Amino acid sequence: MTSDQLTQQRSEPRSRPRSPWRGLYRSTFVHLLIAVALGVVVGHFFPQTSDALKYLGDGFIRLIKMIIAPLVFMVVVTGIAKIGDMRTVGRIGLKTLGYFVVASTAAVAFGMLVGNLVRPGHGLSIDPSTLDTSGLDAATAEGPQGAGEFLLSVIPTSIFDAFATNSMLQILFFSVFFGLAMVAVGPKRAEPVIRLIDDVLEIIFKIMGWIMRIAPLGAFGAMAYIIGQYGLSTLGTYALLILACYAAALGFIVVLLVVARVGAGVPLGKFISYAREEFLLALGTASTEAVLPRIMNKLSDAGASRATTGLVVPTGYSFNMDGAAIYLAISLVFLTQAFGVEMDLGQQLAALGILLLTSKGVAGVPGSSFLALSATATAMGLFPVAGVALLLGADRIMDSMRVVVNLLGNCVATFVVARWEGQLDHEKMRRTLGAR
Repeated sequence: MTSDQLTQQRSEPRSRPRSPWRGLYRSTFVHLLIAVALGVVVGHFFPQTSDALKYLGDGFIRLIKMIIAPLVFMVVVTGIAKIGDMRTVGRIGLKTLGYFVVASTAAVAFGMLVGNLVRPGHGLSIDPSTLDTSGLDAATAEGPQGAGEFLLSVIPTSIFDAFATNSMLQILFFSVFFGLAMVAVGPKRAEPVIRLIDDVLEIIFKIMGWIMRIAPLGAFGAMAYIIGQYGLSTLGTYALLILACYAAALGFIVVLLVVARVGAGVPLGKFISYAREEFLLALGTASTEAVLPRIMNKLSDAGASRATTGLVVPTGYSFNMDGAAIYLAISLVFLTQAFGVEMDLGQQLAALGILLLTSKGVAGVPGSSFLALSATATAMGLFPVAGVALLLGADRIMDSMRVVVNLLGNCVATFVVARWEGQLDHEKMRRTLGAR
């Protein structure tokens, strides 16, 4: 080596090997994981602080809700406008609803199967007169809607009211009309509006990025509140019921993996890895609304068209609640067993149909699971309606299971419907998921 080469070698800065821990410090997923774990510890050992910490979780979810309405409106409108075909939009809507009916039926049937195999309420022999229903009365104060009332409630009396109350179906209803109207006036006249909405949408995503920086704080507060209020002792009291629900959720996730691969050619495991921050946040906050903006963005990045994502995901938040359907089915079997009632095959098939109807009629209503089970108990007369109060202690613990399966079910629905419509970009999906 010459002296010039030696001098040059000495003058060049040495590159330090990158620490494998460096990425972990900056990973939102790791921050969320630590926040959820700390929330469990604080909620268990300092339950008196849970009420104060609840505001951290509630505040974060409110920040997310602040941008949900404009985001859904703009994603749906621009998606429909860029399709430019009313018949295609109608076809996507019909296929989406058809998929939701099949998926919800499968989820209820799967839950009832697990309930019959595990038998979580067997041998409890509950006396209805010993139940305290005061908490149940408070949880179901709003009451269920009839079919006519539900359909009418989808139509907003004022679009400003729909945006102010974050009424998802009403916002979606208006957005579809707005997007179709843009198609009707023609692409040239609609182009300035589309450009404006795209620019505003970019600003909304920037705001979303700021909000997500405090996601670990929100997850910490929400988890500390759940554990502080209900305690880890609840896990022992309802151990078999909780085990049955979470085992059923894992089993149904396997089914979704197969559906995604066969029905859409999507490696769902890679997508879960890609969107792991959103799934962990939903688990920690027990809220699908907390991740709605981000999961729609991730689905679009993974190859699903914006129009399909905008139509399927918000609709699925009311019509495709696979996790809730599994929970309702297992809870119904649990309650009948707890009161010593054994349903025959005909009764179980009838219960399946009633649960499908009642679960849709109470979508978005506080205490919806109690309302659906109460309506089913009234319709079939299998056990006293007051018996639903048995679930008051375990219901909140099930939220994390419900929201994760609900979220994953809607992601799979988006991919499958996009594939059916030829609006799933597999090359883009491979680039996005392959980078994982």
